Parts: sequence; structure tokens; C-alpha cells
Amino acid sequence: MAITSTATNAQASKSANPSASPGAELSAMPRLPQRHPSALQLLRESLQQEGDATTPAPAAPPHVAAAPAPAVAGFSARQRELLAAPLDRAKVRHREQGRLRVSYLEGWQVIAEANRIFGFDGWDRLTLNASCVAEHERPVGRDRKSGWGVTYTARVRIVVIAGERCLIREGSGAGHGIDLDQGLAHESALKEAETDATKRALMSFGNAFGLALYDKQQRQVSSGREQQGQSQTQTQTQGKAPVAAAPKPSKQQVEPVDARLEPAVITGLQARIKALPPARLEAFSRGFRAAFQVPDAQPSLARLITTSAHQRWIEGFLAKVSVTNA
Repeated sequence: MAITSTATNAQASKSANPSASPGAELSAMPRLPQRHPSALQLLRESLQQEGDATTPAPAAPPHVAAAPAPAVAGFSARQRELLAAPLDRAKVRHREQGRLRVSYLEGWQVIAEANRIFGFDGWDRLTLNASCVAEHERPVGRDRKSGWGVTYTARVRIVVIAGERCLIREGSGAGHGIDLDQGLAHESALKEAETDATKRALMSFGNAFGLALYDKQQRQVSSGREQQGQSQTQTQTQGKAPVAAAPKPSKQQVEPVDARLEPAVITGLQARIKALPPARLEAFSRGFRAAFQVPDAQPSLARLITTSAHQRWIEGFLAKVSVTNA
């Protein structure tokens, strides 16, 4: 009977308050404590997620063509043409190193080529490290005055922008400085080491930066006149109207840039150099060694005057001396 009475009271209470919702009755009920997922349930969920990740995406219909991957741009066609072109022999310099005649490019020439091919804002140079590896007192010049000999090594990184790519090359080099002043010897050695490392890093980009000189036969070294003739031939072939070919150069024009000097010319130059005052003679020795990278192990410069490049430099030096004396 008590049970019937209780149910009747609950129904009466519900009819007396019709606005009460079932949610209110649920909220009034005490909440059970939340149970954490079991280890088995967590393992099942993890396996399901791995299966979803490894499931391959559905293949596209045959009539739908796949979009090509975006191509990464590199050097322009003009840049590739300049990098692949033979090295102009007019830019090559020579020096005597022991019993060998070494071909090389000057530092300013290599930097100028980088600016021409890559652009002034298309490449950068970073000196990674530079170290003084030797420093000692030594006699300098004809008067054998007390001076300094310094040697540096350096490593340089070259960064070149090629379209959307960034190319990195590195190179190591060494430099030697000889001067009466210790600080000037360090300055000369450090700059020479950085320049040497820069040339070695840029050399990996091709003939324009001296790669062709590593071939003993120098098959990729040609005169500028040959390149100009090839360019004219291409222009005649591609153009609608043929262009008249340039006249053949005279024998004087095809003379090599660094032609060997006659013995009489060499003797005359040596006599003019010996007539210089001691101070001018010392300046000549320093300038000649720096211009043609003559090592200090070569005490005599007279035997090194052999080519027209030496003659031009000596004539320029003597002309400056004459102007100063006047």
C-alpha cells in the first residue's frame, strides 16, 4: 500500500507542476563518477588512427590529369650561356713559379665576372675563418732591411641566387705578405688569402672563373676574337638578312696578348730599371712582385721579364716615375 501511495503522490506532484521538464528531473538526480577509458580502449583507438593514416587516398579518375609538380627555376638561359662559354684568353695572366709558367686570373677579374653573370645583387661572399699560420722576421728588398714575412689561410663561402634556388660554394686559399711594417705584412697576407679562397670557390661555376685553366691543354680557353666570330656567325644564321662577315684581322691584331719579348727589348728594359734610384728601385720590386705574384723565394726579377704583359707594366711604372720626377 505504501508503494501505491507514493506513486500516486508523484503523479499528483507532476500534474500540479506541468512546466517541469524531464531534463530537470535528470539534473536533480545524483551524477555517477566519470570512468576513464581503459587501456584496451585506448589501444583500439590508436590502432584505428594509424590505419586511417596509412590508408592510401582514392586514385583520381583516368580522365582527370594529375597536376604537374611546380618546377624550381635556376639560372636563366643567358646565364647558362655565359657560364658554358670558353674563357677569354685576354683575361688570363701568367707568372713564373720556379721552373713553371703558371696561368691564373686576377682577383678583380673574377669578381667582375661574378657581377656580370650573377648580378650585383645576385651573389654574396662570406669569410668563414682566417688564420695567421706563419709570422717571422726576415730581410726585405735589395738592401736586405729587417722586415716581416706573414702567411694567412682563409676559407670563403660564396652564395649565388639562381632563380628560386640558393647555391653555396666554398673554397680555401693562402696568402703571403712581405713588408718592412709588420701590420702591412698582415694586411697584405690576409687580403691575398681571402682573394685566393674566393677564386677557388667561384671556380666551380665554370670556365668564366678559371676552371678552364686547370686543363693543361687549355682547350676551353679561346681568344675574344674567336668568340666574337662565333657570335656573328650565329647572328647571320638566325637573322633573315645575312650580315657581311668582318674582314680578317691583320697579323698585328692576331698577336697574342702575352707575346714573348725579343732579347734586345728585354735588355733595354733591364738597363732602364737598373738606372732607377734606390728608392724607386725598391718601389719597382714591390710593385712587380704584387702585380705578377712573384714569390719572395725568387730573389732576382731580371729573368722574369719575358712577355709583353711585363713590358706594358714596366713602361707604365717608368712613365709614372718620369712624371713624378718632372
